[in-house]
Amino acid sequence: MQAARAAAEASYSPYSRFRVGAAVLAGGTVFSGCNVENASYGLTVCAERIAIFTAVAAGHRRIACIAVACVDAEASATQASLMPCGACLQVIAEFGTADTQLHVHGSRSYTLRELLPYAFRLGQPASSRSGC
Repeated sequence: MQAARAAAEASYSPYSRFRVGAAVLAGGTVFSGCNVENASYGLTVCAERIAIFTAVAAGHRRIACIAVACVDAEASATQASLMPCGACLQVIAEFGTADTQLHVHGSRSYTLRELLPYAFRLGQPASSRSGC
Protein backbone atom coordinates (compact mmCIF):
# COMPACT_ATOMS: atom_id res chain seq x y z
CA MET A 1 0.00 0.00 0.00
CA GLN A 2 2.97 2.29 0.64
CA ALA A 3 4.04 2.13 -3.03
CA ALA A 4 0.47 2.90 -4.13
CA ARG A 5 0.29 5.94 -1.83
CA ALA A 6 3.65 7.19 -3.09
CA ALA A 7 2.49 6.80 -6.71
CA ALA A 8 -0.66 8.81 -5.98
CA GLU A 9 1.50 11.80 -5.12
CA ALA A 10 2.58 11.96 -8.79
CA SER A 11 -1.01 11.93 -10.07
CA TYR A 12 -2.01 14.39 -12.78
CA SER A 13 -5.61 15.07 -11.75
CA PRO A 14 -6.39 18.78 -12.25
CA TYR A 15 -10.05 18.12 -13.10
CA SER A 16 -11.20 15.71 -10.39
CA ARG A 17 -8.54 16.58 -7.82
CA PHE A 18 -8.77 12.91 -6.83
CA ARG A 19 -5.26 11.47 -6.73
CA VAL A 20 -5.05 7.70 -7.09
CA GLY A 21 -2.03 5.45 -7.01
CA ALA A 22 -1.68 1.74 -7.63
CA ALA A 23 1.06 -0.82 -7.19
CA VAL A 24 1.15 -4.33 -8.62
CA LEU A 25 3.42 -7.20 -7.70
CA ALA A 26 4.63 -9.10 -10.76
CA GLY A 27 7.59 -11.43 -10.93
CA GLY A 28 8.70 -10.37 -7.47
CA THR A 29 8.92 -6.70 -8.50
CA VAL A 30 6.57 -3.85 -7.57
CA PHE A 31 5.36 -1.65 -10.44
CA SER A 32 3.41 1.51 -9.69
CA GLY A 33 1.25 3.99 -11.53
CA CYS A 34 -0.93 7.02 -10.93
CA ASN A 35 -4.06 8.32 -12.61
CA VAL A 36 -3.47 10.71 -15.51
CA GLU A 37 -6.41 12.89 -16.50
CA ASN A 38 -7.08 14.68 -19.77
CA ALA A 39 -9.40 17.54 -20.70
CA SER A 40 -11.02 15.05 -23.07
CA TYR A 41 -12.21 12.86 -20.19
CA GLY A 42 -12.36 9.65 -22.23
CA LEU A 43 -8.57 9.81 -22.62
CA THR A 44 -8.00 9.69 -18.86
CA VAL A 45 -6.15 6.57 -17.69
CA CYS A 46 -6.57 5.04 -14.25
CA ALA A 47 -3.69 4.28 -11.89
CA GLU A 48 -4.44 0.56 -11.87
CA ARG A 49 -4.08 0.23 -15.63
CA ILE A 50 -0.88 2.29 -15.73
CA ALA A 51 0.69 0.09 -13.02
CA ILE A 52 -0.31 -3.09 -14.85
CA PHE A 53 0.81 -1.78 -18.24
CA THR A 54 4.17 -0.80 -16.73
CA ALA A 55 4.60 -4.39 -15.51
CA VAL A 56 3.64 -5.69 -18.96
CA ALA A 57 6.12 -3.31 -20.62
CA ALA A 58 8.80 -4.85 -18.39
CA GLY A 59 7.93 -8.30 -19.71
CA HIS A 60 5.52 -9.58 -17.06
CA ARG A 61 2.25 -11.22 -18.03
CA ARG A 62 0.92 -12.25 -14.61
CA ILE A 63 0.26 -10.05 -11.58
CA ALA A 64 0.13 -11.52 -8.08
CA CYS A 65 -1.74 -8.70 -6.34
CA ILE A 66 -2.59 -5.02 -6.60
CA ALA A 67 -2.91 -2.22 -4.05
CA VAL A 68 -4.92 0.95 -4.73
CA ALA A 69 -4.68 4.17 -2.70
CA CYS A 70 -6.83 7.29 -2.99
CA VAL A 71 -4.93 9.95 -1.07
CA ASP A 72 -7.66 12.58 -1.37
CA ALA A 73 -10.50 10.33 -0.20
CA GLU A 74 -12.57 11.95 2.50
CA ALA A 75 -13.43 9.98 5.61
CA SER A 76 -17.06 10.02 4.46
CA ALA A 77 -16.24 8.47 1.05
CA THR A 78 -18.26 5.36 0.30
CA GLN A 79 -16.38 2.13 -0.28
CA ALA A 80 -17.90 1.93 -3.77
CA SER A 81 -16.32 5.27 -4.72
CA LEU A 82 -12.85 3.92 -3.88
CA MET A 83 -13.05 0.65 -5.80
CA PRO A 84 -11.38 0.05 -9.18
CA CYS A 85 -13.65 0.80 -12.14
CA GLY A 86 -14.97 -1.92 -14.43
CA ALA A 87 -12.32 -1.27 -17.07
CA CYS A 88 -9.55 -1.70 -14.50
CA LEU A 89 -11.13 -4.87 -13.12
CA GLN A 90 -11.24 -6.30 -16.64
CA VAL A 91 -7.55 -5.49 -17.17
CA ILE A 92 -6.74 -7.10 -13.81
CA ALA A 93 -8.65 -10.18 -15.05
CA GLU A 94 -6.49 -10.28 -18.19
CA PHE A 95 -3.23 -10.39 -16.23
CA GLY A 96 -4.37 -11.90 -12.93
CA THR A 97 -6.48 -14.82 -11.81
CA ALA A 98 -9.82 -15.10 -10.05
CA ASP A 99 -7.83 -15.31 -6.80
CA THR A 100 -5.71 -12.20 -7.43
CA GLN A 101 -5.86 -10.07 -4.29
CA LEU A 102 -6.92 -6.41 -4.48
CA HIS A 103 -6.01 -4.28 -1.48
CA VAL A 104 -8.19 -1.18 -1.60
CA HIS A 105 -7.55 2.05 0.33
CA GLY A 106 -8.98 1.94 3.83
CA SER A 107 -10.70 -1.38 3.26
CA ARG A 108 -10.32 -5.08 3.52
CA SER A 109 -8.78 -7.07 0.71
CA TYR A 110 -10.89 -8.59 -2.05
CA THR A 111 -10.31 -11.26 -4.65
CA LEU A 112 -10.96 -10.48 -8.28
CA ARG A 113 -13.63 -13.19 -8.16
CA GLU A 114 -15.54 -11.14 -5.54
CA LEU A 115 -15.42 -7.92 -7.55
CA LEU A 116 -15.77 -9.28 -11.09
CA PRO A 117 -17.23 -12.78 -10.91
CA TYR A 118 -18.06 -12.89 -14.63
CA ALA A 119 -14.93 -11.43 -16.19
CA PHE A 120 -15.01 -11.35 -19.99
CA ARG A 121 -12.67 -13.90 -21.51
CA LEU A 122 -12.03 -14.88 -25.12
CA GLY A 123 -9.99 -17.93 -24.21
CA GLN A 124 -6.32 -18.60 -24.35
CA PRO A 125 -4.31 -15.78 -26.02
CA ALA A 126 -2.71 -16.80 -29.32
CA SER A 127 0.78 -16.15 -27.91
CA SER A 128 0.35 -18.91 -25.31
CA ARG A 129 -1.19 -21.57 -27.58
CA SER A 130 0.89 -24.54 -28.59
CA GLY A 131 0.85 -26.16 -31.98
CA CYS A 132 1.70 -25.31 -35.58
